[in-house]
Amino acid sequence: MDIFSVITLLGGLAMFLYGMEIMGDGLKNASGTALKRVLGKATQNVVFGVITGMLVTAVIQSSTATIVLTVGLISAGILDLKQSVSIVMGANIGTTVTAQIIRLMDIESGGSIILEFFKPSTLAPVAMIAGIILIMFVKSNKCNTTGEIFMGFGVLFSGLMNMTAAVEPLSESQAFMDIMQKFGNQPILSLLIGLVMTVIVQSSSAMVGMIQALSVTGAMTFNLVYPMIMGINLGTCVTTAMVCSIGSSKDAKRTGIVHIAFNVIGTILFMIVMSIIKGVGGFPNLWDSVVNSGGIANFQTLFNLLTAVVLIPFAGLLVKLSLTIVKPDERDAEDRADLMVPDEKLYEVPAMALSESNRAIAHMGEVALKNLKRSCILLARYDAGRVDVINENEDHMDQFTDSMDNYLVNLSRMVETESDNQYINLLMQASTNFERIGDHAVNIMEVAQMVEQEKVVFSEEANEELKIVRDAVLEITKITVEAFGTLDYDEAKKIEPLEEVIDDMVVTLKDRHVERLKAGNCNTTSGIVFVDLLTNLERIADQCSNIALLILSHKDKSILGNHHNYVKELHLGGDVTYDTELERQKQHYLGQLQSVGEKRS
Repeated sequence: MDIFSVITLLGGLAMFLYGMEIMGDGLKNASGTALKRVLGKATQNVVFGVITGMLVTAVIQSSTATIVLTVGLISAGILDLKQSVSIVMGANIGTTVTAQIIRLMDIESGGSIILEFFKPSTLAPVAMIAGIILIMFVKSNKCNTTGEIFMGFGVLFSGLMNMTAAVEPLSESQAFMDIMQKFGNQPILSLLIGLVMTVIVQSSSAMVGMIQALSVTGAMTFNLVYPMIMGINLGTCVTTAMVCSIGSSKDAKRTGIVHIAFNVIGTILFMIVMSIIKGVGGFPNLWDSVVNSGGIANFQTLFNLLTAVVLIPFAGLLVKLSLTIVKPDERDAEDRADLMVPDEKLYEVPAMALSESNRAIAHMGEVALKNLKRSCILLARYDAGRVDVINENEDHMDQFTDSMDNYLVNLSRMVETESDNQYINLLMQASTNFERIGDHAVNIMEVAQMVEQEKVVFSEEANEELKIVRDAVLEITKITVEAFGTLDYDEAKKIEPLEEVIDDMVVTLKDRHVERLKAGNCNTTSGIVFVDLLTNLERIADQCSNIALLILSHKDKSILGNHHNYVKELHLGGDVTYDTELERQKQHYLGQLQSVGEKRS
């Protein structure tokens, strides 16, 4: 094998890896939302989780990519640790699909036109021709994605054929045959070679593909292949360890530990079993037999399948092991905000990153709503411990907003469509609006502190009025958070009518406050506090209105950049949904205020 053959081999490997990358990206882009839905629905049933991991990996052709997505979903709170364990097991099985596809190299047409078509030497150029036509001549995002899949498939097989052609002369080299025989008698050495090479190449599928290419030399015996494939499986653990240890949640790190433990335990058990069978003379014709591409693919599938079957009953123990190594924090999950920006690993699938960003910001809205409720409670029943919780959560929301902005700015470089860019703008504005709701909740908390310190007392009438406005603001905030979480257009349309009612209530109460001041029914200090509370409550409703317009513009593009005119037209009347909801809320809340006024008179 001369230097030119080595160059051809390395070039073939490069094409193989690049083809896998293109095809994997195309498949992920084509099925991003579906991948999230499938992975997110993995249940407590371990077997179902294994099947899910297997199918997803079979689609995107990379167990590492599946684990990356799983880690991202764990960090986002969509999956828990137990679900991830079964997905990891399934990912190892799913990755063997690549080797089963590569076995097409073994096809002998025997003159059959159909079989000749499915030979890689025919299928690869056909796939690339179809791919380039879809990419260059059909102006459609969906067709471009499909074209990438075809191109990746064609490049992958072209690289594989180059590798095969480069190593084929080795079949005539006695030195190469002697080296392979020596490795075949040293299973541990073969295992280490598979491990080290996989760490270097960073792809178990590529390494198995290389072994399948080498099988044309006739030097790949079962003695040599089985430990090498086990080493390849161990090599993927190094990649997983790196992926799961950088900037991920503790459960994400535990997922990496589970994957490593799964592969290490499976390899040790299999090596022990194989050594025992070989030692007692079982299958005497197997060990020195020459293995072709199909045999290599079958053994890899069998190894990963049997390992999963054996270890599925012990999934709980793997979880306990990971919890022992990465210990959980002790914290109050009820009161402390658990805000987390989606994992950057989800950049692999921008559609999923966008969806998880929406979920994370909606959760921030929930935290802001809880802080608002706590602040309102403080006005009636002061508690210094609750003040600490509000301040801590506010700090978390501020940090989250900054981190979320950076995340979305970086994500904007990954998306390709104007629609996705508009979605990112929506998310960034919504995050800021929810953060401002949190700010106003803190302002209300500070007013409550002043009420406690200065012993401010409101009249019975003022307390009743504040309660009605507070209930309306809590309702509009709750509707906003829920509508944003699902981007519910119909729910979002309920927000602006209630916001207008809250504006009317605030104007009415400020007029009544002036009357009380003139009548001497309240002092200046309590009056300032009363107005301050009304102002903050009104501004929270304004932020909810802003978020509602963002949700509505996501579906109705005519609202984009035209918020003021849209709201102005609503207020003029004529929109049946708006008018009906406005009248309902007026009767409910303004009716209550009217009852309080009638009591006074």
